[in-house]
Amino acid sequence: MSGEYASAMPVAVVTDSTAYLDEPEIARHGITVVPLHVAIGGREFDDTEDPARVGVAEALRDHAPVTTSQPAPQRFAAAYAEAAARGADGVVSVHLSGALSGTAEAARLAAKESPVPVEVVDSGSVGMGLGFPVLAAAETARRGASLADVASTAKASAAATRSIFYVDTLEYLRRGGRIGAAATLLGSALAIKPLLNLEDGTITVLEKVRTAHRAIARLEDLAVEAAGGGAVRVAVQHLGAAERARTLADALASRIPAAAPPLVVEVGAVIGAHVGPGLLAVTVSPAHPQAG
Repeated sequence: MSGEYASAMPVAVVTDSTAYLDEPEIARHGITVVPLHVAIGGREFDDTEDPARVGVAEALRDHAPVTTSQPAPQRFAAAYAEAAARGADGVVSVHLSGALSGTAEAARLAAKESPVPVEVVDSGSVGMGLGFPVLAAAETARRGASLADVASTAKASAAATRSIFYVDTLEYLRRGGRIGAAATLLGSALAIKPLLNLEDGTITVLEKVRTAHRAIARLEDLAVEAAGGGAVRVAVQHLGAAERARTLADALASRIPAAAPPLVVEVGAVIGAHVGPGLLAVTVSPAHPQAG
């Protein structure tokens, strides 16, 4: 569990490790992170531990068994109790899509026993599609906002955030039951490289492109379209594809002048286990989400 609560914040913000926020951001915003777990060849690790990050890609290539699991409700209960002990009047707990994991449900179970009110927000996304709403919530909390306002900001950011991603193969998503077998077969039969997105929290095929080069070029174009002309935040995420991610980030920086410099983030083992090596994803989020 990481992050430290700022004593002046009446609302604490909790998330899970699939937001893949870096440690300086976690510490600066006083966010607490509850890790998911990955088992590689029978050994269990927290999602973002170095052995897990390194080992998951190798294990997938070697067809070694890799499984993932959500945190126990007790881990969230401990986070909420700690928030209360540090003086928080409430907690906003923002998590990856409930259609992909039972993490948000585990948080809801823990919330029932919390000594302070807890608002659980299902981001409907993962990676920086979760991370940007968490940061928006934490920034709002640091201004002394109410529980309702912090939760509303997280929901508004999640609703306005778009993630598009490229995978070398749909096979890993098929193995984990995250996408239909028919899409896998179609992609394999036509040697198509898929572009995917999240709709209502579930992974869907957005477009099918003939080559990896064209798919990544199209990923860039779609990210630029998603950014529009407003002030946005952009993140490029990858698994074992740092050079391609940096090249894409540089291209997006030149094509989206209203954005802050794009973040480059390597995803952890839990997401890596389901998408496989070679992932490239772009997340675009409004810099100033308007709470409804």
